[in-house]
Amino acid sequence: MTLNINSHAILDTIEMIEKYRLDIRTVTMGISLLQCSRSSMSDTANAVYDHVTTKAKHLVETCEGIERELGIPIVNKRISVTPVALIAAGCEGDPTEIAHALDRAAAEVGVNFIGGYSALVDKGLGAADEALIRSIPQALSETNLVCSSVNVGSSRAGINMDAARLMGEVIKDAAERTKDRSAIACAKLVVFANAVGDNPFMAGAFHGVEEADCVVSVGVSGPGVVDRALGDLEGASLNEVAEEIKKAAFKITRTGQLVGTMASERLGVPFGIVDLSLAPTAELGDSVAHILEHMGLDQVGTHGTTAALALLNDAVKKGGMMACSRVGGLSGSFIPVSEDKGMIDAVRSGAISIDKLEAMTAICSVGLDMIAVPGDTSAETIAGMIADEAAIGVMNHKTTAVRVIPVPGTKPGDEVNFGGLLGYAPVIPVNEVGNSTFVHRGGYIPAPVHGFRN
Repeated sequence: MTLNINSHAILDTIEMIEKYRLDIRTVTMGISLLQCSRSSMSDTANAVYDHVTTKAKHLVETCEGIERELGIPIVNKRISVTPVALIAAGCEGDPTEIAHALDRAAAEVGVNFIGGYSALVDKGLGAADEALIRSIPQALSETNLVCSSVNVGSSRAGINMDAARLMGEVIKDAAERTKDRSAIACAKLVVFANAVGDNPFMAGAFHGVEEADCVVSVGVSGPGVVDRALGDLEGASLNEVAEEIKKAAFKITRTGQLVGTMASERLGVPFGIVDLSLAPTAELGDSVAHILEHMGLDQVGTHGTTAALALLNDAVKKGGMMACSRVGGLSGSFIPVSEDKGMIDAVRSGAISIDKLEAMTAICSVGLDMIAVPGDTSAETIAGMIADEAAIGVMNHKTTAVRVIPVPGTKPGDEVNFGGLLGYAPVIPVNEVGNSTFVHRGGYIPAPVHGFRN
């Protein structure tokens, strides 16, 4: 009897891989850099390079071996490191030296991205934090594989509006420096509230100080599998839809745990978590938006979209948590515009606006993600977007984020191609009513009263 069950599970997994685009979106090795800090930035950068290349030397070949053995695609192999602002504090020199060292290390070991050129400033903006934040445009424009993130708010500390304003300026600068490449630097930069230190997905991954010295975590995917599960449910009630999503999420997450456990054992480092987020691509059949439409929406963005996303997110988490004892990261559903064919189509048709996207971020795993906005969008407008998303996260005790791309020279309706998994996106209009006085007041938006939990 056990043999029959196992055989059925194996065949089921093979079908998910071959027909419905199941893959492991990323295996991410988290590496602590706390032991790499030296008196000068150059010496610190050299120590970072040596440490990362030593720890991650066998990451890619190990993942490729698991791919061959199981027949499960592992799309990305990545590294996350301790927020660089922490190890650069007290060092004399330019923090971009560390960014270049990370870029060289990532290229040497063969990973797709390395995340952690980051600062955590929800409760205060120190000198090292500000130096790193101001260096982000240069660092991201001069490197290929480095990703950056800044946490400007939390439910315990509130929202650092000085940092939000500064990030608006940083995003504009990063866009200008890479204007000949569709402002690609902005696609590698995320502004968070309630950031987590075990997120394996880019561009927001960093290795939290509460983590072990080195861990390996897995980010699963599988929108196509969930979408297929709904294909045979015509006329079903929404609670029946939720049950089918839970079953599909269970299968996907079990696969992720298997890969993570194997990678952990073979690399000799602890297994961190499985992030069971549904991560779409711009390829046909790999869309979160299409899942929502198959629940009965004519097109994502119409009234009922946020409710459908709530059902999807909850069911994914319930199914995944039953399948794995180490669930973490963001876990839910991603709605990046440029990386989801259904979202792209909805923006093109006008069915979805940036305001509707903001409403959906109260439910989804992240926030305003991979959204191309007009090139003349002001730094203050972007800072306002950051503040709005941070407010949603802070008030609801969830992670929210902003990854918007003000592509120089573009206007609403233009289309921008970022390449690879980053996809392509129509430029979406933004509200042009001014907010400059509000943004430039600075200071803090205090934490909500329900944030004080002891």
